[in-house]
Amino acid sequence: MQRKMPYTNPTATILIIDDDADIACAAQLLLRRRFGSIHTLTDPTGLTHLLKSVQPDVVLLDLNFTPGRIDGSEGLALLDMLQNQANPPAVITMTAYADVPLAVAALKRGATDFITKPWDNEHLIATIQAALTRRFAHEKSKQTTFASNHPQVAKSGLIGNSRAMNDLRAMLASVAPTSANVMILGENGVGKELVARAIHDASTRAGNTFLSVDMGALPESTLESELFGHRKGSFTGAQGERAGRFQAARGGTLFLDELGNMPLGAQAKLLTVLERREVTPLGADQPIAIDVRIVSATNLDEVSLYQPQVFRSDLLFRLNTIVIRVPPLRERNEDVPMLLEHYLHHYQQQYQRAARPVSVTTLSRLVNYPWPGNVRELRQACERAIILGNNTEYDFHDFGLPTASTNATTVTSTPADTETMSVDSVRLESLEREAINTALASAQGNISQASKALGISRPALYRKIEKHGI
Repeated sequence: MQRKMPYTNPTATILIIDDDADIACAAQLLLRRRFGSIHTLTDPTGLTHLLKSVQPDVVLLDLNFTPGRIDGSEGLALLDMLQNQANPPAVITMTAYADVPLAVAALKRGATDFITKPWDNEHLIATIQAALTRRFAHEKSKQTTFASNHPQVAKSGLIGNSRAMNDLRAMLASVAPTSANVMILGENGVGKELVARAIHDASTRAGNTFLSVDMGALPESTLESELFGHRKGSFTGAQGERAGRFQAARGGTLFLDELGNMPLGAQAKLLTVLERREVTPLGADQPIAIDVRIVSATNLDEVSLYQPQVFRSDLLFRLNTIVIRVPPLRERNEDVPMLLEHYLHHYQQQYQRAARPVSVTTLSRLVNYPWPGNVRELRQACERAIILGNNTEYDFHDFGLPTASTNATTVTSTPADTETMSVDSVRLESLEREAINTALASAQGNISQASKALGISRPALYRKIEKHGI
């Protein structure tokens, strides 16, 4: 079995804000053995007074307090208050399974992370530790600090001096030496595989194999053979024995990219392998123990990731011990000049072209361009500029990007976004109810079997049955 992570931080101050005294007490009992000072608050109106004497490093924040309120407005108001502190804490929101869209909205307003109730203890502790790492990283404003302390992370190819990138490098330096499974979230083109390689290169497995597998490119019919291997004659065309990706990455890191494209049936097989830490090749009689660290990635948004018809919750909680969110380029546009310099130099060398400056006007437009394709789009734009540009300096048209009308595209939330969130929340409620009914029917009403199939505890299932009136 995978070794649990003994996270401890005796100097950290944690504040738990939840109107349910039982939940607050349970969290306090769990955390007081690993962190320094644990405070609870069941009446949010007392937060202003409490903050006069307590300066929390991390706040666990419920989003609804008044009975019958489910819009999260009370919790979001507290989040805004905490964000406006002189030295704001990292805020982790706590939400019910069906309220994931609300938690994602909190992330957009400055929350560091979120957990769903009922929580997995190891996942909660790991989430708090990751939040502490990010918060303490704010004190390190220069990349050279990371380079001196974490050389493998510094040379990973993660370019930028923005606060977001410094936080990311600090988090990688903290996570990489552990054996924890890591899930990397981010849009297409942000560099999720670079992050995965940085984790491997700074880990104790760095001398062994880093093997990347594009899960979306594996046909479902051959997925089991590709991942777990097969014996000769195990199926038509199996003319020899073949090791699967889990065996090939032995002792190293297996990077499961685009995991969100994996069919539900294949997800169940992957879950079994992760639980047992062994694979049985097709046609084999005996299982083979595996020794790999799993790093996964997906471009699915977190609302979709929590939909049971898209991704199994029990597999999700196996993979997301640590969640790393890679920011899109539009959220760290101060890094654009450094990225431009890097890629222009790279392609000047590749195509043997003379170095040329970027005009001031062009640089301003490139910094303010929304970069929907993220760093990948910027890299390709630099290659086009090297090939097509023929002036003494690069201008905007050399990069082959859309014109100013597209540059004006806004990426901020609108009332329509909020309406969509509400629709998604209702849809998640319906999906959760359907998943529970299906599990109960398959288990013929056996609560223990149904809760195991859903990947939640018996008490949690009872609460959800009551909630949905099943």
